[in-house]
Amino acid sequence: MTGPDGGQPAPFRRADFDVLRTITTRWEDEDVYGHVNNVVYYSFFDTAVNGHLIDATGTDIRRLDAVGLVAETQCEFLRELAFPDDVQAGLAVTRIGTSSIVYRIGLFQGQSPEPAAIGRFVHVYVDAATRVVTPIPEAVRAAVSPLLVEPDATTSGSA
Repeated sequence: MTGPDGGQPAPFRRADFDVLRTITTRWEDEDVYGHVNNVVYYSFFDTAVNGHLIDATGTDIRRLDAVGLVAETQCEFLRELAFPDDVQAGLAVTRIGTSSIVYRIGLFQGQSPEPAAIGRFVHVYVDAATRVVTPIPEAVRAAVSPLLVEPDATTSGSA
């Protein structure tokens, strides 16, 4: 299989993600070049991760004693996304530490099995009041544990 540009194979496929969350693109997401602007991809990452955590825990994660702050993000852009088509964000977890979670996110549009982008998104948990690093809440750990997959070269950082 070749990648979106006919070169290297795409690193992941839609089938590699057990959870897919649909995100509706908006008129304002497109830029003057006629595609979804690169900064919006990061918003999609945040929306997918936190929406999944809210649904999977059954609670408003903003009200927990420990909250996940974004410590790192990364995006490999493989092809353009466009309005008005929905985006499906595939979620996987490549590492669960004591106080951090590393996510792999694939962004897909239409029926393509190949991603438009692959992201890395790291949450570090801190006490909601003091902002001191603290262990991941058990409800969150239980919600992300089923998403744990083997790490890859894009997730080799130490979070």
